[in-house]
Amino acid sequence: MGKVILSILACFFCGAMISGVQGEDPYLFFTWNVTFGFIAPLSGVPQEAILINGQFPGPNINATTNNNIVINVFNNLDEPFLLTWVGIQHRKNSWQDGVLGTNCPIQPGQNYTYHFQVKDQIGSYMYYPTTDMHRAAGGFGGLRVNSRLLIPVPYPDPADDYTVIIGDWYIKNHVILRNFLDTGRSLGRPDGILINGKQNCDKPMFTMEPGKTYKYRICNVGLKNSLNFRIQGHKLKLVEMEGSHTVQNVYESLDVHIGQCFAVLVTADQPPMEYFMVVSSRFTKEPLLSTAVISYTTGKGIKASPALPPAPTGWAWSLNQFRTFRWNLTASAARPNPQGSYHYGAINITRTIKLVNTVSRGSGYGNLRYGINGVSHVNPETPLKFAEYYNIADKVFKYNVIRDDPPPKITNLTNEPNVLNVTFRTFVEIIFENHEKSLQSYNLDGHSFFAVAMEAGRWTPEKRMNYNLLDAVSRHTIQVFPKSWAAILLTFDNAGMWNIRSEIWERTYLGQQLYASVLSPERSLRDEYNIPDNAPMCGVVAELPKPPPYTI
Repeated sequence: MGKVILSILACFFCGAMISGVQGEDPYLFFTWNVTFGFIAPLSGVPQEAILINGQFPGPNINATTNNNIVINVFNNLDEPFLLTWVGIQHRKNSWQDGVLGTNCPIQPGQNYTYHFQVKDQIGSYMYYPTTDMHRAAGGFGGLRVNSRLLIPVPYPDPADDYTVIIGDWYIKNHVILRNFLDTGRSLGRPDGILINGKQNCDKPMFTMEPGKTYKYRICNVGLKNSLNFRIQGHKLKLVEMEGSHTVQNVYESLDVHIGQCFAVLVTADQPPMEYFMVVSSRFTKEPLLSTAVISYTTGKGIKASPALPPAPTGWAWSLNQFRTFRWNLTASAARPNPQGSYHYGAINITRTIKLVNTVSRGSGYGNLRYGINGVSHVNPETPLKFAEYYNIADKVFKYNVIRDDPPPKITNLTNEPNVLNVTFRTFVEIIFENHEKSLQSYNLDGHSFFAVAMEAGRWTPEKRMNYNLLDAVSRHTIQVFPKSWAAILLTFDNAGMWNIRSEIWERTYLGQQLYASVLSPERSLRDEYNIPDNAPMCGVVAELPKPPPYTI
């Protein structure tokens, strides 16, 4: 056993290695060096970006259900830095979530080792920075969690498995963009769209052998725009969405809103040649567009047709597509039991929370703010979770500064930490209501939820008659169309401090986020882990002795 442990420690400083201790699930070890470097993804214009091990986008993490992932992140930037693992639930372990409410940032020249388990999860995910406007500079990549061999997947193994990171992009660097927001300006229109860090790349990015089927995992890691994804001459069979197997409907194209990930199967059933993968912006006056090349192995260099498949138009098309997404009730996800064995529609709702996005516009420094229910979230110097763990929450923030049912019209925003106290293991209904003329997209950390309804207008209790209480997809992001609402249902069964944020990053940066504090009354290791020994300290807890640890 001693030799095994020494072997694991030796692996720790390798780029990526697999090991394990007898009786434990396997470990994946990574060492990531985060640096600034220069890239030129748009029109050859050089710009500074965040690289991980010299890569843009960052390395793709290829894991399997229940793997333990250990990532030693060295911050070689001149600014504090954090990464979040979008969609990874971190059961009992919000300490690894990588947001400013749960972690002190990694200071320049320092390192921090994330250690988390992809417990009982499968699916397509991504990671990105949560500090400052770093997401606009890179530092993002894909994270896949494969099913264990003993769990059947509801489709044959694909010939290959490709990650496609798409997103809008600005030529201006993150410091300039941050200054825009700090001085009351919006980011404005992005300059282009990237597909795996490139725009309109004419060299083949993916290859397919005739007659075989391939999996493409598509994630929108952008800042502002919903994107439509399509492949010239090919159908897309949707098989998975943010950790859930779906009913396998076939689409010409898919709207992928910010923060969302889909997995599709594509069969190479067309004449052998090159084809364009096409990604274009949705709901913009002047659509942005980017292409990548898919080459058949027997294509003999025959170029793709310049006639690109058209994009859909209008909000209604996208809303109707959302309504076609269904949970695959007979498929097993991370566990042997079918997904449909969990009958969420039969559980009584114990609390309804309505969250309305709000904005305060003005000229000058700090006069543009976004919020939820009239509060624009401000991150205190002491992470919220640290304050709770050290029993000094009252010195750092107040709970429940917003109402569950906000007034019909909110005219003012207050700037302060926005934390909801949610009772452990309660079944909650959350209504996202959007009174603005632009689309919203929200992510909930630490949990998945059932996206049961989405309609135009304002929500009323009578709208529950329209909920899908049978086979809504369990996922972690949800879009909300202009002048519309969306409803989700979930059990807050994961103790910790969990971020609910806009995925439109200028809104997140300027306060459109909050935290759900889910406290276990037992303060037991059965429900939540202790603060990691290697956690960087900051704020008022930096000099305090650690409180007594949780025990069984």
